[in-house]
Amino acid sequence: MPELRLRDHHLIVPLDYSLNNSPGISIFAREVVAPGKEDQQMPFLLYLQGGPGFESPRPLEARGWLKKACEEFHVVLLDQRGTGLSTPLTASSLSQFKSAKEQAEYLQNFRADNIVKDAEHVRSCLVPNDEPWTVLGQSYGGFCAVAYLSFAPGGLRHALLTGGLPPLDVGCSAELVYRACFKRVLLQNLKFYDRFPDSVKTVQEVVLHLAEAEDSGVPLPSGSKLTPRGLQLLGLSGLGSSGGFERLHYLFERAWDPVLVRGCKKQLSYFFLRMFENWLSFDTNPLYALMHESIYCQGAASNWAAERVRQELGDKFDAVKAARDGQPVLFTGEMVFPWMFDEIAALRPLKEVANILAEKEDWPLLYNKKALNANKVPVAAAVYYEDMYVNFSISEATAAEIAGIRLWVTSEYMHSGLRDDGARVLDYLLGMLRGRKLLH
Repeated sequence: MPELRLRDHHLIVPLDYSLNNSPGISIFAREVVAPGKEDQQMPFLLYLQGGPGFESPRPLEARGWLKKACEEFHVVLLDQRGTGLSTPLTASSLSQFKSAKEQAEYLQNFRADNIVKDAEHVRSCLVPNDEPWTVLGQSYGGFCAVAYLSFAPGGLRHALLTGGLPPLDVGCSAELVYRACFKRVLLQNLKFYDRFPDSVKTVQEVVLHLAEAEDSGVPLPSGSKLTPRGLQLLGLSGLGSSGGFERLHYLFERAWDPVLVRGCKKQLSYFFLRMFENWLSFDTNPLYALMHESIYCQGAASNWAAERVRQELGDKFDAVKAARDGQPVLFTGEMVFPWMFDEIAALRPLKEVANILAEKEDWPLLYNKKALNANKVPVAAAVYYEDMYVNFSISEATAAEIAGIRLWVTSEYMHSGLRDDGARVLDYLLGMLRGRKLLH
């Protein structure tokens, strides 16, 4: 590949590190270096992807943060367990289990605590002389990095976090997270309609069309069903990242088929239905839907926290009522709802295990406040003031618990800052650790 050299690593680790005779799973890591530096002794940088349940990026060229990182690091792109080439968990692979209980027992091992243990195994195999490495954690990858600081700080030289400071409290912090997120999602909706006021009527028309259809929805190409509440899921990708408003607006521009024959009913276009499904990744990456709320659980159940908080808001996010009342239809954000396991075809076989996981109370700890209070690892974090996914106030509270952390608070970027301007973001964070940037 021009400007990059890749080296693939397949390793076997225990499914459950607490068991001596645990079955093994495969972990995949891709080492990326600049040409001519393959055998040079340079420090290593581990990249942890956002999620949960998404594989590491597949580089096509040297650009963004990766190109910048390769100037001075051997970069390791880790497919977190259950994703990519690391024993991927899909609706089809999970169907091998005989019961939802067995699925849940397997899935409980796919959280940040074990991702950190996997990373330590990879480090011991790849990094010469067992040297510590730098971790770069984006979004959920930052959550994993904070778990790393909690339980295996000796493996870290530095920690760089971008939009990834998790709530730390023991129990389940999901309700706290979703109450804050719904407020930010509301603001993002208002901004979207302010920028594209014509979208108000278009979205209303689509919602009413779905509500009045047989069974209150229309079939999607995959066999899923598009309903008014399902349509609102577009906010997950459309409201919180750079260019999302524009992409969402353009999507609704193609909502309808033209009426070619007088008297024929108006219908949603195949283009729109297909693109709706392309916007969502629940079918290809079901681990996100299954494990999303559990990332906020430490010794307590989530019990479908996002749905409960949504109910607290009354009819504010009732799409059909809004459309009938002539009000803007509000999209939702980074939330998983139980009814998704009825409406999304690939998730239907996983409905029972999703409920088991939502009711599970004995989740192990993901963070250690005492260790974070005594942290010695240099940490720099980009905190995005208008972040729709990882709330600013919660991030500030967490930062206050990590000794020595250096914060870059900015409204210049949204949650996608590392993707949009990665070289600058990475350079800024490294500069903070090296005394080249002012501390905030």
